[in-house]
Amino acid sequence: MVTSDPIADMLTRIRNANTAKHDTVDIPASKTKVSIANILVDEGWVEKYEIVEDGNFKNIRVTLKYSADKSERIITGLKRISKPGLRVYTGKNEIPRVLDGLGTAILSTNQGIITDREARKLQVGGEVLAFVW
Repeated sequence: MVTSDPIADMLTRIRNANTAKHDTVDIPASKTKVSIANILVDEGWVEKYEIVEDGNFKNIRVTLKYSADKSERIITGLKRISKPGLRVYTGKNEIPRVLDGLGTAILSTNQGIITDREARKLQVGGEVLAFVW
């Protein structure tokens, strides 16, 4: 299935698996999605990810993270901000804060795909891809 918005598809797959309390979720791989998965791991939202080859295709297998007794989810929300029909950009001085810094904004900048914290540190703006909280 070809989606017009692969990042939204990735976030939806993670959101659905998280709600159903699955251990892992497979997502068709791309460089952008690997960068986003890397940020989710670095920021502590998911346990880990690995690239899995399935015949001719590569998938990203994301291992989701829960509380010790698996009663509470670590990710409570995932939201796509900039969509193909409505792109959302931010300058270096207006980088959004998600839940007063408790969440993470993922931005696509000329420095690559980075978090809102890194963007503030590097003094760069860019396209706001998603919020995670």
